[in-house]
Amino acid sequence: MKLDLDDTMTAGDRPIVQSNEPDLDDTIILAARQRPRAVKPYEGPVAPRAKSVGQPAAARMPSQVTAQPATTSRPAAVNTAEALALFYRVQLDGASQAHNLEHPCVFGRDPRPPRIVRGTGPRLIAVTSPTREVSETHVEIRQLGSSVIVTDLRSTNGSVVQVPGNAARKLRQGESVVVSAGTLVDIGDGNIIRILPRQRLA
Repeated sequence: MKLDLDDTMTAGDRPIVQSNEPDLDDTIILAARQRPRAVKPYEGPVAPRAKSVGQPAAARMPSQVTAQPATTSRPAAVNTAEALALFYRVQLDGASQAHNLEHPCVFGRDPRPPRIVRGTGPRLIAVTSPTREVSETHVEIRQLGSSVIVTDLRSTNGSVVQVPGNAARKLRQGESVVVSAGTLVDIGDGNIIRILPRQRLA
């Protein structure tokens, strides 16, 4: 009898082993995504429900959350800064009308506006001058803040300014001077301009 010396061994069926170890595969399976819920538009705060029993709903509603009809409030009429400001006035001796200095005033025999005007142009006030002593465009009087400025507009005969409590002085051509209420400005031929105290616009 010949012996089988082959070292190959026939293994039986391997038992099925159930692994208790977790799956270490790096693939992550996500759960099915839920559909996003429709979001309602914001309708304002919801009034809390009152806990009291036996009262009608209107009585349980807090007063601070009671619906009020929408009202559009209009601001009260606000006066402009110009209307609230105080302005000096100028008046020719013998004239009945005074002019507020909300705009500069230019006096002369036949006054002309400047070539370049910034903002509102000046008020032109013509005076009579039989001897033609007053230049066509003689003097400008304007208010700057709470001060009054008199400027000689390069007149031929100049302008004489007398501030209360001071001696009269003659302005050089093109010269300006700060004056106060009560000042007199003599531009010739009996034309004297008075600076009157400030007042509100009518």
